Amino acid sequence: MSQQELLEIAEAVAGLVPRLVRELSSSEKDPADDLPLAQLRLCGILSEGPSPMSALSRALGVSHSALTQIADRLERARLVKRVAENSDRRVRCLQLTPRGEKMMRQRREGRVLRTLAVLEPLAQQQREAVRSSLEILVDACAALQSDREDGGETARPGNGNAHNHTPRTSSSKDPKSKATP
Repeated sequence: MSQQELLEIAEAVAGLVPRLVRELSSSEKDPADDLPLAQLRLCGILSEGPSPMSALSRALGVSHSALTQIADRLERARLVKRVAENSDRRVRCLQLTPRGEKMMRQRREGRVLRTLAVLEPLAQQQREAVRSSLEILVDACAALQSDREDGGETARPGNGNAHNHTPRTSSSKDPKSKATP
């Protein structure tokens, strides 16, 4: 495949992903819709469990002071709270409050119901192809991120790394993948 063909596919996928997210979002009013994107992303990460502020700032790609401002707003909205880490009481973690958990659970449930409605009319083979394709894409993203964190060669078009992974099967699903906003 030529670089031009690969670029065209990348452009198509990059255009389809936001459309897919919009289409799979619940058509009902979602209370999380009123949150700015940075706050929603933080709540999505926290739906996986409490996390130290330093790890959250890295995950969101923001400074510690910017994360503090985001957390302050979410705390005022009673969606998150600051807690001490069990192993080191000096380390501050953020976690969702019951209200924040409920909001993220409703968001996830709405997305699942909408996805079910979209998948239902498809043939079983098409459903499996959709799932498999998305798992391959998620795994490729994780591999690229892992390469970056390790300081190694990133999976770029043409270096072969983008193809050196095995798609996940239903038995090896990452539990964290369900919590994306």
